[in-house]
Amino acid sequence: MIGSVLTLITAAVIAQAAPVVLPTDSGLVALSGSWVVDLSVKPDEPYTRPMTLTLNKDGTVSGLFYQSTIDAGRWKTDRNRTCVSFRTHDDIGPYHTTGCLVGDRVEGQTWAEARNFLFIWNAVRAK
Repeated sequence: MIGSVLTLITAAVIAQAAPVVLPTDSGLVALSGSWVVDLSVKPDEPYTRPMTLTLNKDGTVSGLFYQSTIDAGRWKTDRNRTCVSFRTHDDIGPYHTTGCLVGDRVEGQTWAEARNFLFIWNAVRAK
C-alpha cells in the first residue's frame, strides 16, 4: 500500500517537473508575415488572395486567410518542417487549412467543408 502511494506521488512530481516544449523560434520567424496565395484552377487564369500569419511563441496562429479572420490555429516545427493548421469561416461554413513551409514558399490545402471541395495551393512571400 505504501509503495503504491509513493509510486503515485513520484509520478505526479515527475509529471509536474516535465519541461514544456514550445515551437522553435526559427519556424515562427520563417512562416510569420504576409503571403500571396495562388488558388488558380487554370494556369492561364491567375487567382490570388492574401494570407497574413502571426505565429505566436505559445504555438497559436492568428491572422487572415482569403480575407477571413483565422478563428483558431496552431503551428509546429517538427521533422524539419514548419507547418500551420487553422480554421476560418464564411456565412456558409468552415474552412480547414493546412500549410507547410517548403523552401521560400508555403504549400497548402484548404477543405471547404460546406462547399464540398478541396483547394490545393501554393503561396509566395508578399513583396
